[in-house]
Amino acid sequence: MKKMRIPALLLCGALAVSMLSGCGKNIDKTAVVATAGEKEVTLGLANFAARFQQAQYDDFYVAYMGQDVWRTDMYGNGQTMEDTMKANVLESLHAMYALEANMADYGVEITEDEKAAIAEAAEKFMSSNSKEAIEALGATNEIVEEYLTLLTIQAKMYDEIIKDVDTNVSDEEANTSAYSYVYISKSSYTDAEGNTASYTDEELELLAKTVEELEKDAKADSLETAAETLGYTVSTGTYNADSSVNEEVGTALAAMKDGEIQVVELDNAYYVLRMDAVVDEDATAANREAIISQRESDLYIEVVKAYQEAVTWTVDEKLWEKVSFDNLFTTYLPSTETVEDTASTQAQ
Repeated sequence: MKKMRIPALLLCGALAVSMLSGCGKNIDKTAVVATAGEKEVTLGLANFAARFQQAQYDDFYVAYMGQDVWRTDMYGNGQTMEDTMKANVLESLHAMYALEANMADYGVEITEDEKAAIAEAAEKFMSSNSKEAIEALGATNEIVEEYLTLLTIQAKMYDEIIKDVDTNVSDEEANTSAYSYVYISKSSYTDAEGNTASYTDEELELLAKTVEELEKDAKADSLETAAETLGYTVSTGTYNADSSVNEEVGTALAAMKDGEIQVVELDNAYYVLRMDAVVDEDATAANREAIISQRESDLYIEVVKAYQEAVTWTVDEKLWEKVSFDNLFTTYLPSTETVEDTASTQAQ
């Protein structure tokens, strides 16, 4: 694959997202690749969206998986990375056009100022990227403006939709505890030569006594001192009703008091637990925000799915096959002078 270089461009105004330039070559940009009811989605717009998404990931993916990354079936599901990305792009466009068709439900509109900002951003986008990159990604002012408009509508609709979310989270639901623990495996250990070895029955009996000693010393002094003396490491964690911890460990943590130390024995390990704070203020505040954020996300998805289901979405699969990630993109910053000038302009 030929590798193209394209500079990162920070879009200002209502969008506040980073964009890269591009779209595909040798395609009919005016061809209709999908329809949402009576709304037609051009191949030029869909192709740009797909290649733009590709460009955002190229540097990272190629660094770790090589230049054939988009031809790779990474998840073993019979789909290449390109197939997966293109499917995600179509789903995203389906959602965007569904939201656009229902803007009136939430009183959303694109203001004249926003239209002007979008036009300016599209112009900067086109002028800031090389001719080769623009050609490879098939960008035009009109296509970029349409895509930015869809992104703006999506962002504004999201903000309006989530206003209906219940932001009241009870203390009980939000409560998150902080704890420390020592994990001791019963299945294997590292011997003096650095090799992994399995415990014998006799060694497991000795290990049980070691755990008893650790618990006793931790109660008499501290978990950290007891663990260091016996060659173990203390880790920390937080716990709430939604935490992904072993069921027995979770049951123990839920019943512990501040400062309490308890040993939980599983089939393959011991956990020596210490409850540091039944109510950790910072962790609880963070969990409260996470719960609200999840509620917002759930409501947004529910509304979008309802809009999508209310209109027929069709895709011309043969036409969509013409979109191919046959170029790789590398992002780079313009010269220092250009960056500083841009930053100065945006700050005004």
